[in-house]
Amino acid sequence: MKNDDFALTLLSAFELLFAGLLLALVITVIVLYIIDVNQSSHTIRRNYPVIGRFRYLFEHLGEFFRQYFFAMDREEMPFNRAERSWAYRAAKNVDANIAFGSTRDLSPTGSVMFLNSAFPTLEQDAALPSEVTIGPFCRQPYSTSSIFNISGMSFGALSRPAVRALSAGAAKAGCWINTGEGGLSPYHLEGGGDVVFQIGTAKYGVRDAEGHLSDERLKAIAAHDNVRMIELKLSQGAKPGKGGILPGEKVNAEIAEIRGITVGHPSISPNGHPDVRSVDELLDMLEHIREVTGKPVGFKAVIGDKDWLRELVHNIKERGIDRAPDFITIDSCDGGTGAAPQPLMDSVGLPLKESLPWVSDLLTQAGLKSRIKIIASGKLITPSKVAWALACGADFTVSARGFMFALGCIQAMQCHKNTCPTGITTHNPKLQKGLDPTNKATRVAHYQRNMTNGVGLIAHACGVTEPRQLRRSHVHVVAASGLSVPLSELHPEPITLIDDQARPEEPERQINSTQEELINE
Repeated sequence: MKNDDFALTLLSAFELLFAGLLLALVITVIVLYIIDVNQSSHTIRRNYPVIGRFRYLFEHLGEFFRQYFFAMDREEMPFNRAERSWAYRAAKNVDANIAFGSTRDLSPTGSVMFLNSAFPTLEQDAALPSEVTIGPFCRQPYSTSSIFNISGMSFGALSRPAVRALSAGAAKAGCWINTGEGGLSPYHLEGGGDVVFQIGTAKYGVRDAEGHLSDERLKAIAAHDNVRMIELKLSQGAKPGKGGILPGEKVNAEIAEIRGITVGHPSISPNGHPDVRSVDELLDMLEHIREVTGKPVGFKAVIGDKDWLRELVHNIKERGIDRAPDFITIDSCDGGTGAAPQPLMDSVGLPLKESLPWVSDLLTQAGLKSRIKIIASGKLITPSKVAWALACGADFTVSARGFMFALGCIQAMQCHKNTCPTGITTHNPKLQKGLDPTNKATRVAHYQRNMTNGVGLIAHACGVTEPRQLRRSHVHVVAASGLSVPLSELHPEPITLIDDQARPEEPERQINSTQEELINE
């Protein structure tokens, strides 16, 4: 009897609960109906009360259904499933081999293929990437052999555990980490590896009360042995012509102190350096920073207009190569960011496939290629893309989103909302709790090492002993005809000029002429 009474009581409770939920649902529908028919902001909701709300739900869910159920391995943007899967496997250091055949379509125009040698480099002859020195005229030059490094991501755009993991991972892998424009945090230094300090348009971390560059703060930053180079950011791939954007909800007390701004207020950087309005002022600024810090100094820019670069080369040759930038970081128009206006992200700047060979040719023709090192940035998250960049003239490559995948990023596209489900780009303690810096640091190191190994595999297949020996002659690109053509024909290797009066625009004219001939074929 007791069991029967308990069952009846439980059944009655469920009946009451169901009735309560049903009543709450009816009341909710009535309230939503009244709200929808009386509002004037959304036509769909006014014409189709309550039901019209499902449109917005399905629109939001569609992004995730496409990613996991409907899109093919090579279809997604900005990174497809095949690219992300390689990055995940490399970070976890699991078997990266695949079976049956590649899912990559080799027919689209622009597809890149490497030319294997009949006599590939034997394992006993293979070598690690060679060491390169940046800033030979500095008091403290920087030498490194790392071909793949961590691009600029600020503390603020990234969470504390994410920066700690990247810092420790960079030290394990022997690559550098760029601070991004948000200043130098203790978490960048915590890992003990090499750091590149980036100065953005707002001068965060090295600004005085008026927002101008402070030599004293700059000296304090450079006094850290870990800080090996200084990078002046002119523009960024996803938002050329726009400064950094950090929403107010991500500006906590610690970030505000490091940047020198107000808690809770959006951190909006100027769209350019107020004190750098010409090529001469840029060279003056770089020389000033180098003199104050004693360390290599260069700049980061998205290439669009090219006249200023021709002027830059001309002015360097007049001033002397000792006063040249120590490096140039070239960012692609398809680079990433935590937040940017869509018109800039979609439609401004040149992609790396055009800008990298052009800048390399410009410097080579002017006799400056060995003096000014080139760092390539922009969607370089797999070995084939890094190998392509090295073949096109890059001395180093950097990636931000690739290392975010190593941290566990799932491409949720919520970097600007402080709701990142993986804890990478949020300052919500509950979401950060899932990101273990110790575990992720190991994955960061694995990703960097497996990237280097992967680029080495391509180099050895092409018959060279190490990645920095890759040249354009090792690469073919699919043309509009559907057949591949040598990259060295699309972008012929220029001859270094001795005549200082020779015009630096010649490489571009030669490249465009060759491209036109190939298109006409």
